[in-house]
Amino acid sequence: MAKKQMGGLAKAARRKLRKRAGLVETRRKKEFTYRGYTLDEMKAMTLEEIIELLPARPRRSFMRGIDEERLTFVEKVRANGTDEAVRTHCRDVPILPDFIGKKVAIHNGKEFVTVEIKAEMIGHYVGEFAMTRKPVTHSGPGVGATRSSKFMPLK
Repeated sequence: MAKKQMGGLAKAARRKLRKRAGLVETRRKKEFTYRGYTLDEMKAMTLEEIIELLPARPRRSFMRGIDEERLTFVEKVRANGTDEAVRTHCRDVPILPDFIGKKVAIHNGKEFVTVEIKAEMIGHYVGEFAMTRKPVTHSGPGVGATRSSKFMPLK
């Protein structure tokens, strides 16, 4: 009997040692890169070089030329240094590295949704982060419901 307990204690001791060794090696945060370029390198690039890195659809929208409304939005976001969000109805503006850390209030058709731009959002459109539709949440059964239909299990 004593042998069995000792084996269990030794196993627990080894487990504790492994756990302590794992705590010493803290998880290092990986530096963000976009297509092989760090954030600092991307901020140093010109707009034309950044456009070449974007996926096909945003790249095409920039190559064809963006209209005055979108251009003013891009300039406002670049110039904004405060915590105040830049409000916009333009949902089809691709996110550039200059936008990172800024707040943008995007109109979703009903209200303005404030979004803080993060590095992982580069290349996506601004409108992707302000949902236009809400998932349907049903309340309880209505006035004309039968007694048996009140106890339907939710799926």
